[in-house]
Amino acid sequence: MNDTHLFARSTALPLQDGDLLAAIDLGSNSFHMVVSRYVLGQLRTVDRLREMVRLAEGLDGKGGLTSDVRQRALACLSRFGQRLRDIPPQRVRAVATNTVRQLSAPQTFLVPAETALGHGIEIVSGREEARLVYLGVAHAQPPRPGRLRLVIDIGGGSTECIIGSGFDALERESLQAGCVASTRRFFADGKLSARRWQAALTEVSAEFQQFAGIYRGLGWDEALGSSGTNKAIGDICAALKLTHGAITAEALPPLRERLLSAGHIDAIDLPGLSAERRPIIAGGLLVLEAAFASLGLTRMTVSKAALREGVLHDMLGRGGADDPRDASVQALMQRYGIDVPQAARVASTALQLFDRVALDWRLEADDRLLLGWAARLHELGLAIAHSQYQVHGAYVLQHSDIAGFSMQEQRVLAALVRTHRRKVSKHAFDLIPERLLASSRHLAALLRLAVLLHRSHEAEQLPDLRLHADGERLSLVLPRQWLDARPLLHSDLEEEPAAFRGLDISLAIEPA
Repeated sequence: MNDTHLFARSTALPLQDGDLLAAIDLGSNSFHMVVSRYVLGQLRTVDRLREMVRLAEGLDGKGGLTSDVRQRALACLSRFGQRLRDIPPQRVRAVATNTVRQLSAPQTFLVPAETALGHGIEIVSGREEARLVYLGVAHAQPPRPGRLRLVIDIGGGSTECIIGSGFDALERESLQAGCVASTRRFFADGKLSARRWQAALTEVSAEFQQFAGIYRGLGWDEALGSSGTNKAIGDICAALKLTHGAITAEALPPLRERLLSAGHIDAIDLPGLSAERRPIIAGGLLVLEAAFASLGLTRMTVSKAALREGVLHDMLGRGGADDPRDASVQALMQRYGIDVPQAARVASTALQLFDRVALDWRLEADDRLLLGWAARLHELGLAIAHSQYQVHGAYVLQHSDIAGFSMQEQRVLAALVRTHRRKVSKHAFDLIPERLLASSRHLAALLRLAVLLHRSHEAEQLPDLRLHADGERLSLVLPRQWLDARPLLHSDLEEEPAAFRGLDISLAIEPA
């Protein structure tokens, strides 16, 4: 089997009643998997698995993972993979979050991780993680129409804060502060004291202050907390009879004082606190207290949903009329003043070419979507400068927070835009995972041809495009008379085989 197609990536196939879907969340503290059945347009949970891997504990300060934590993670994913054996790969989506984002060479972990799981793993940015968290919470506890909701998700390595209305996230922020990371950062030796706590609280609060003014200005009608830290603190508040399970500003000080009275993390004794969460509860409570103080919170209820539920509901929209990526591409086109008719012409031709070779090149539905989006965005960089505009556009696409897209998807888009004209840089595909490399090069070839065929920017009808793929050889057959009437295009096409060598593809232009 060709290893570049080891993991099917398409989630664009129509759902049938009774289909199973699975979402896997590689969190910095715990790994989660939820399996749901699609019934009458709704998702019904049929299985949940959770293991506290504490991936963030393995960060070695040099962008790597310690071997023991790495093995712990791979063993967990292998067990998850056993449960996924009977679910079609198109119905499985796995996402990695903060800790994997911090790795200097994520592929050194992702390649064995994907092998253990049996499925590809996408890295999502902090703000995309925030969007998915909000989506999960909104579907689990539908908000009232017209009301704003604040959601705070304290994970192992990061904390996401979102203000949303309905099912849409309006403001999204991600902080480098989570229960595992903050415990390691401020209480690495396990010692607890009021002085140390106050110093740590000042530092974490400063992180919230970067956006607290904007959030407080926008306001919200209710606040919800998601993920394990908030649930654990809510349980402790209830066990101490401070609340009935909610988290309040009045409950946090006595809870903090009781925690600090232990003097050491190993001696923490809080009712309702599990043994596995004891080593990281100090960092989680610290982040929560900073959030309450910085945002002026008085009360927060605890949600039963989080990132994995958001991933499931996001899968329902992907590839269909509600794909959030379509809206993001449309917003980028508007923001950067892209020539819409020209983008549509290039996209239409690129997709025609795709359909000619998809079977021979084993391209998938998600590949077609990415090619269409790249075609619509290929001139984005013109808003910055004409010179090297493909480089400018690629930079924007790689480094922006684009709702709905994983980091790998953004890197593929960036590579396609970077290579759609001029010489193909030998480093253009350096950030593309090995499993996506062949398809990315093939898509780049199709986009180059589509852009070239529409270089005139005129709304003229193209002749029938006969494109054939044989391995890494591509032949484009065009009417001789049509080519002769366009000497500039003919000249450009004759020079294109040299550029295609940068894609490791042989191109032949054949007049007929």
